[in-house]
Amino acid sequence: MLPARSRMRRRRDFESALRRGSRVGRRLLVVHLSTEPDGSPLVGFVVSRAVGDAPTRNRVRRRLRHLMRDRAPRLPDGARLVVRANAAAAGAGHAALGAELDVVLDRVLVKAAARRGGQNSEVVDG
Repeated sequence: MLPARSRMRRRRDFESALRRGSRVGRRLLVVHLSTEPDGSPLVGFVVSRAVGDAPTRNRVRRRLRHLMRDRAPRLPDGARLVVRANAAAAGAGHAALGAELDVVLDRVLVKAAARRGGQNSEVVDG
């Protein structure tokens, strides 16, 4: 299980990641990643009613929290990651969610690094 200190709880953290962050989506999951100047990485989960009834939503959320436990160390300092489950996630197994999470996490980390690099890069004539 993802430690409680690593879970996003404040509305402004969710809003920051959703509005200003890099986004990557696939059939089962959509992830949003933003970075703050400092702090430890935080991960939040959004599982809407479109996913299913309360027991289904809670099962999907628990699976995602469990899967993020091993993947959280890959996040940079100050990261704010929101993992949003699409309706298709309700029928996906643990392995399918894990594989999808790996793909979207890899892509959003590359996208966010390129975004940061573009903002801070200097032009060097060689």
